[in-house]
Amino acid sequence: MLVIHFCRLPNHLFMAKNIAIVIQEDPRKSHRPVEALRIAVGLASGSHVTTVVLLGEAVRLLGDETDDILDVEILEKYLPAIEQLEILFILQDTPEQIPVRDEFSIRRETDETIGSFVRSMDCALVF
Repeated sequence: MLVIHFCRLPNHLFMAKNIAIVIQEDPRKSHRPVEALRIAVGLASGSHVTTVVLLGEAVRLLGDETDDILDVEILEKYLPAIEQLEILFILQDTPEQIPVRDEFSIRRETDETIGSFVRSMDCALVF
């Protein structure tokens, strides 16, 4: 006779994690930045505290001009969810800043602050 035993895992295994999604690739040249945002939405819709760090040309994901972004139709599908979930975006504070839309939660930081922030996370996924 088959007997199935169930055991309860400790609660600390289910605790929310602080997760940073770091996107550094150019969304005009790679599909990975849009995929990274899709992953961020999935993580943020659960119990995890998810922050997206956009470096260099990856900032274009939040810009007004998205026509030249690969997988732009997938990006446009997830942008409302990103806005609704109020996912925090950290962008590099650079002299020449790519304009971004106002509807997102955005913070501009120095490279040193971004590095410290990413190191302080429980987990960082880099794309």
